[in-house]
Order: sequence, then structure tokens, then C-alpha cells
Amino acid sequence: MPLPSKFIRPGTALFAATLTLSALVTGCSSGGDAAPASPDAVGAASDEVTVPVTAATTEIVEAGAEPRALIESRPAQGTRQQAQLVTTATVLQQIDDQPAQDFSTPTMTMPLTVLVTQAVSNTVPSTTIDLTLGDLTTPDDAITGLLEPATGSHAGFTISTSGAVTALRLRPDPDAQNKARSMIEQAFYQAVYRTVAFPDQPIGVGAVWKIRQQVMSAVALDQVTTATLTARDGDRLTIDVRIEQTPKSPVFELPNGAGTLDVESYTLQGAGSVIIDPSLPLPVGGSITVDGTQLFSDPASTMRLRQTTGERVEWAN
Repeated sequence: MPLPSKFIRPGTALFAATLTLSALVTGCSSGGDAAPASPDAVGAASDEVTVPVTAATTEIVEAGAEPRALIESRPAQGTRQQAQLVTTATVLQQIDDQPAQDFSTPTMTMPLTVLVTQAVSNTVPSTTIDLTLGDLTTPDDAITGLLEPATGSHAGFTISTSGAVTALRLRPDPDAQNKARSMIEQAFYQAVYRTVAFPDQPIGVGAVWKIRQQVMSAVALDQVTTATLTARDGDRLTIDVRIEQTPKSPVFELPNGAGTLDVESYTLQGAGSVIIDPSLPLPVGGSITVDGTQLFSDPASTMRLRQTTGERVEWAN
């Protein structure tokens, strides 16, 4: 029996947990609140889109041991950092008893040259950074070949003093194919929503706080991250995190107006640890892994869609 078009239409095989930014980017104006361009940046400003990121709020559960200090992200203007972002996204999708389909993307290693183009000041509340992509690689030589034109492309973050990313800027290379752009967007999306935001009160080692944020995707998700400051070595902070997502709505809005699915069950949770130096714009180490299962049903039939999803984000200097 042929599948309903809502399940096989191109683009609908993407999933709530690791949804790419393509739909969001399409709806964004390139004339938004983009941060100042890096002196090293290339390409016309009209090629850049700014994707807002939902606000993160924090709540202290335990302030931790003395001495306590207010932790803020305040890298100086002109600060440079060499970072490496490694992401993996897996999704297995099954309709009824049919064979499961694998829509995973391979592990991608993304070297980043980071430049702080605007520092926090009395008149500027956020830090803006420019990211230059190095040679992107995957275990799949064919996909690595698709990613080659993206070398030297630019992106950027706007970061609040809490360390939360408040906007993502994308400047795709005109020669990059759609699959390559989608993988890069997805990698940044994963990284943005695994960011640790610090509370606006002093904390010490042993502090525990909750970070609440809505993740915008086909299913609006409430994400709660429980963070624990486990160690402090000079400026370097080690934070353990536990993540859990729950859907805000019982309805999955399919992309491109393809209809809706009912959310019968949804789980996504995970944990990890990151190392942060507040004088640098990006984490200097660590990894976070989340996984889960989802079950959706078609309100117009008896058909069910099952998914097993997972993500891993790793940082290194």
C-alpha cells in the first residue's frame, strides 16, 4: 500500500529533536538585527540571515560553596579562539510494520576560527562573534566532498552575558549544495540548544541551577537543563548537565503545510559535561549526548510513525 503523501513528501523525514534550521531560515529576513561583520568576513551582507534563538531563563537550586562569584561571559573585543565542534545526529523512522528507514547524518567535524567582533560594554548588552569554518570532514568521503565548498564560510553567534546564545547568523557559501548547508545548519542548531547559561547570582563549586528554554521545531518543546558546577580551576569551569525535553503541544505540525500528526508519546533526555572559560566565546571542551523515542499517529487513519533519535555535541580547543 502506498504511503500517504504527508509521510513521504521531501523534507518531512526530518524530526523534532534534530530538526534543521531550513524552515526557520526561510522565514527570516536578512535585514534583521545582524551583528557587525568581522573584518575577516567575506560575502555580501545580503547573503546572511539571522535566526533568533528563544530566551533561556535560569533558577538557582543550590548556590554552592564559598567563595561564590557572579559568572558572566565577557570576552574582550578582538579575542580569537580556535575551536572544534563535532556533531552527530541519528534518526530511525518506521511507519507501522514497514522496515525502518535511517535518516541519520554522519559525525561531522567542524574546525572553527572564532573572532569577537563586538564585546559587551555599558551600551552593548551582548557579545557578537564571527565563525569561520575550516575543512569539514565526515567518515563518508562522498559527503565530505559535498562539504568542501563550505570551507571558509562564515556564521556567527550573539551571546548574552549569561553565556546563552540569543541569535545565530548564517552566511552560506553560494557553491554549497543543499545537503551540505542542511548539515551545517543542523550542527549549529544542536550546539546552540546545548549551551549552558549561568544564573545572574553568585555561585560556587557544587552550585546547581536549572536552565529553561523553549526549543522551536515542528513540535514546540520545553527543554530543562540541570547544571552543576563540579570544579573550578582558575578561569576554567567544569559543568555537568542533564537535559530533558517535553512537548508543549500534542500535535506535530509537519513541514511545508503537509498536515499534522498527533503526539502519542515523546521522550528525549541526556547528559554530559562541558568546560567553559568565560573569557572565551565558546566552550573549550566536553560533550553532551541526548537520545529518545517518539510515537506519532495520523489523526485521519490508523497509521503510526515511530522514531528513535539521538544527538551528540562535542567541543574541543
